[in-house]
Amino acid sequence: MRNADGAGWVERAYRGRCPLPPNFAAEQIMAMPAHRALRRRWTEEEFYAARDAAPPGERWELVDGEVLVTPSPHWMHQRILVRLTVLLDPYVRTQGLGELFVSPLDVKLEPGLVLQPDLLVVPAGELRRKSDIVRRLLLAVETVSPSSARHDRVTKRPVYQRNRVPEYWIVDEMSRTVERWTPVDERPELVAERLAWHPAGAAQPFVLDLVAFFAEIAAEDDPVD
Repeated sequence: MRNADGAGWVERAYRGRCPLPPNFAAEQIMAMPAHRALRRRWTEEEFYAARDAAPPGERWELVDGEVLVTPSPHWMHQRILVRLTVLLDPYVRTQGLGELFVSPLDVKLEPGLVLQPDLLVVPAGELRRKSDIVRRLLLAVETVSPSSARHDRVTKRPVYQRNRVPEYWIVDEMSRTVERWTPVDERPELVAERLAWHPAGAAQPFVLDLVAFFAEIAAEDDPVD
């Protein structure tokens, strides 16, 4: 891997487990810190080389030439994804929409872009056995954490919109809401009670009672009032 503009630091940091250089910016917040690697434009070749050298369990994404690195998530993050998958998957299959997946799975909506949404619905006919890349989505979902909020809302959201992903949801366990974005939205729809999704081609909408959903996944030490 090249050393230009500090790229070699990433490889050495992971192979030798040495500290990251001072200009390897990181979000100084709570759990699940999302690092923003060096303010320079990374190529896909550099991105894949650095990701291959990284420790297992990290999520690496390439957005507009910037690398976002997120460590393994908190168990609450995973609980939300499991519950949402259990509810969404039967709907996606029975309506013949395509297939639901959870991260990690590379999504390349345009050249130089590599995303790994927490949960994604791939339209029917998109998957190819000889390719491990997804290039079209019906739905992308991110479960926000205090440290990933900026990336989910500011960095990745416009990318989903400009690539015309029909819906992008940001699930916020702290506020018990879902931010819902479509390609034309300047502001999200903030849903707190009833989330209804009726994609093209579906005979019936998917309806989720968010009050009941968040009550079910509430942490044992954080009971619902």
